[in-house]
Amino acid sequence: MPPSHPAWPWPAFIAHRGGGRLAPENTLAAMRTGAAAGFGMVEFDVKLSGDGMPFLLHDDTVDRTSDGSGLASELDWRALGRMDFGGWHGPAFAGEPAPSLYAVARCTRAHRIHSNIEIKPATGHEAETGTAVAREAARLWAGADLPPLLSSFSEAALEAARAAAPELPRALLIEGPVPSDWRLRQQGLGCIGLNIDALHADEATVRDILGQGATLAVWTVDDPVRARELFDRGCHAVFTDALHHVRADAPGLFR
Repeated sequence: MPPSHPAWPWPAFIAHRGGGRLAPENTLAAMRTGAAAGFGMVEFDVKLSGDGMPFLLHDDTVDRTSDGSGLASELDWRALGRMDFGGWHGPAFAGEPAPSLYAVARCTRAHRIHSNIEIKPATGHEAETGTAVAREAARLWAGADLPPLLSSFSEAALEAARAAAPELPRALLIEGPVPSDWRLRQQGLGCIGLNIDALHADEATVRDILGQGATLAVWTVDDPVRARELFDRGCHAVFTDALHHVRADAPGLFR
């Protein structure tokens, strides 16, 4: 089984962007899909609309995942509400709206699944986004069995999130190879650990991170054999898009 860690009370299997490849990313349909597939935790991206609404979107623009176009930071919430964020994935999801952080909190808590909120600020809005998302998350998850885990590639966003809601746990996302000063950066931000790319989760890197007492979650792991290898090395969680294959009840995943 995945190793335990006092700072990692969440499930070991996390559905990437809510529903992996089974549903349009960062939508309520995705959260329901992740829950229906048996996942106890979902990951999703949150940024701000042009008028300051925290909502779910990965990219700076809405072009890839909606029938609209433009920078999210220049679109108000009413304009975003007129867009279809599900039809690109298939007709079964046509008309799926972009959800607010409020709507996702209601959905995930109702389904009794936990959340990793990736703070995904538009360029130039790092501190503003970190502050707004952390404050809203603290309010929406008040009284939850477990708090949401906040994560971000943006250290400015994480710093702002810590100032706004210091009680919420945070993890530093690393893009590319893990830098030699990771421990200094992680501790400086008050993060419990790192979320790193599976391409750079080699044995020496994993040993270094875990040996210094940090939590370690790895993205995006779509091969059950690779997931088992990472857990055998001591990793605490994996993010996956392959919801039917990388999960706790997958045959042979755990020895």
